[in-house]
Amino acid sequence: MAQLLAATTTTTTPPCGGLLTARASASSRGCFLRALPRSRAMASASGADAAAAAVAPPSLLVFSGGTAFNGVVEELKKVTTRVAHVLPVSDDGGSTAEIVRVLGGPAVGDIRSRCLRLSDESTSEALSVRTLLGHRLPLDPSEAKLEWYQIVEGEHALWDGVSQPYRETIRAFLVYFHNEMLRRSAEMFCFTNGSIGNFFFAGARIFFQSLDAAIFLFSRVSQIPAESLVLPVISTNDRLTLGCELWDGTIIRGQNEISHPSNGRKEVVNKDCNSCSALPSRIKRVFYMSSEGSNLLHEVFPEANRTVLEQLSKVDCIVYAMGSLFTSVCPSLVLRGIGETIASRSIPKVLLLNGSHDRETTGLPASGFVTAITDSLNRTYGYPDKSLKNLPKDYVNALLVPKGGQIPLDIKNLSSKGIFHVVTVDSIHDGKTGIIFDPHSLIQALTSLISDRRFVEPDLLTENVESVC
Repeated sequence: MAQLLAATTTTTTPPCGGLLTARASASSRGCFLRALPRSRAMASASGADAAAAAVAPPSLLVFSGGTAFNGVVEELKKVTTRVAHVLPVSDDGGSTAEIVRVLGGPAVGDIRSRCLRLSDESTSEALSVRTLLGHRLPLDPSEAKLEWYQIVEGEHALWDGVSQPYRETIRAFLVYFHNEMLRRSAEMFCFTNGSIGNFFFAGARIFFQSLDAAIFLFSRVSQIPAESLVLPVISTNDRLTLGCELWDGTIIRGQNEISHPSNGRKEVVNKDCNSCSALPSRIKRVFYMSSEGSNLLHEVFPEANRTVLEQLSKVDCIVYAMGSLFTSVCPSLVLRGIGETIASRSIPKVLLLNGSHDRETTGLPASGFVTAITDSLNRTYGYPDKSLKNLPKDYVNALLVPKGGQIPLDIKNLSSKGIFHVVTVDSIHDGKTGIIFDPHSLIQALTSLISDRRFVEPDLLTENVESVC
């Protein structure tokens, strides 16, 4: 533990030179990328000698959505910044939905949310940039549009504290985003509750014609630690639609319709299971659906991001984060190659159990969460020739459970699945979501698991252990 906590991290601060102005053009894409600060690979190479002399902090890969795990990111950064955050690109609610409707492309809301949480806060300018990119426009459509024009024209108070190079860089892509909207004026873009970070992200993605390039740019502008990776589970420039099949045969199209249907209303998302009607049946599986052509119920099979597969093959720990099980975590697990790689690793594979149910998981015990993860990684339902036969213990070998949570902890069923390590972690009460993990206690418990040799030698995990942290 002491070795893990003693490790230090470095943050690469980009210089003022080489930044794009508001007059960016498509022809300068390549030049701009070369003018950005040194890449992660270069930064890693220059610090290789120093790193070799110290014990490396643990490396993790976290499957999550854009909300629930955000609350522990700051605490995790104190232990390690060597974290690959894998997020879905199928969100079709809120500000993201409006961008996808008018401009197309993948959903970037979850990625933007995690990038902001990882962003630098060490200087007043860094805080100003974070505040700007984290800002949401008013709910009133007229007020939202007026404020957007103040921001894109550089006249809003949010620009205070942002130096000229950063101001021109950020504004360049907001202007580009705005111009793309004007080209599609017939679509009548709605600015209600719009995220400035999402607008910046969308502008960068369209400008570079690359989601990866947009993430790289956002990471440099917000000064995310060089060792931290924010990865879309699918690297694409196309729109993706999530679907689910219920056990009664019902097919639901769209992430928003699965987890928190709004009936066409533009409103702040509320995922509380009491805030919307219950599903007619439990969820059997999630899958990707065609967004083009006449048969929108047609299932498609996008490829997993190769960088995600590479990270899975070398990290010290895999984490399935708390949050929306079927719409935040499982969309990243159903892709070919994910299950195969996870099953091949002898490392801690940890499920962070939710503190309460939502619409997707009403009535599920802890073992039900494990079954859902196993079925997703095995691709059990759908096309038999694409499925795996791995056991639950090949994918999950430890559970961290918030003390006082609502999810029934069925130890016997977990044991029957080969899962013997269950740790109860201190919790706190959140006014909006109920029982959640205490961030400090959670990261402490997670760090302890990573250093547990029994996960490196799976045959030692033969006792039913329920410990309290």
